[in-house]
Amino acid sequence: MNTAPRPLVDRFGRVHTDLRVSLTDRCNLRCTYCMPAEGLDWLPRAEVLGDDEVVRLVRIAVQRLAVRSVRLTGGEPLLRRGLPGLVARLAALGVELSLTTNGIGLARTAVELREAGLGRVNVSLDTLRADRFAALTRRDRIGDVFAGLAAAKAAGLDPVKVNAVPVRGVNEDEIAELASFAVEHGYRMRFIESMPLDAQGSWDRAAMVTADEVLDRLGERFELVPVGRSGNAPAEEWRIAGTDTVIGVIASVTRPFCGGCDRVRLTADGQLRNCLFATEESDLRALLRGGADDGRIEEAWRASVVGKGPGHAIGSADFVRPERPMSAIGG
Repeated sequence: MNTAPRPLVDRFGRVHTDLRVSLTDRCNLRCTYCMPAEGLDWLPRAEVLGDDEVVRLVRIAVQRLAVRSVRLTGGEPLLRRGLPGLVARLAALGVELSLTTNGIGLARTAVELREAGLGRVNVSLDTLRADRFAALTRRDRIGDVFAGLAAAKAAGLDPVKVNAVPVRGVNEDEIAELASFAVEHGYRMRFIESMPLDAQGSWDRAAMVTADEVLDRLGERFELVPVGRSGNAPAEEWRIAGTDTVIGVIASVTRPFCGGCDRVRLTADGQLRNCLFATEESDLRALLRGGADDGRIEEAWRASVVGKGPGHAIGSADFVRPERPMSAIGG
């Protein structure tokens, strides 16, 4: 294809250059705010996109739709068999490639993933305390996460971002400690407001620690220097004075950034979602397996994005929770 890609634009003029690709809905943790202890009904393997299908869709996104960055997500993407090989094929398309993980398994894969072309990682870590981690995740694996973070940094995955979701009465007392942990180890800390995407449907706004509360707690220990927001990135950032550590706060609920959203999401079973909170999906897998050419898939992709709404409307009477939980959507 010799023609230049045409940007993926919705009816509000938002240009979509960031693609999130879920590689699996499976996870090796059972976080209390995400899923029940017994887990969920995982997708049958036949319904999950194969490597060739993932690569083809990402190629269409890059070459026809001007997508520039791809984030690999799950479930837990490190559970995907042959992941380094898939990373190498995606990296060859010339995109900025990153991955979100719970960190378990990262210690043994970080070097191989970096050599395959992965640029950086986001690691979810909501607590520094072993007993609390075990209670939150229903698994005693915090040591593996710490080892994974260290391995990622040593492998040159840069920056290493640590994502934490503070919840009232659960871990909000560790906000400053998590920031100090990031300073000590050279990680980039991000605090994210909790969202109604748990499988149990038990999200309670009263338990959500707001961005302002996070900043208040950080301000008790650190001097914060505003950095602002980089482009369409979701995080508002501050630097801890006297250090190179940047703290990001993602106020998805209290200060939504839908007006600048540049993301689309592809689920592990090949459904295109034009918003994290979308209630409808476009079936790209059916097109792939039905013999559609690249042009037809491009048309379906553009039609989905044109139908994107103005925002998620959390807190309004119009808000409707998506049927899929976060683990089945991909972050």
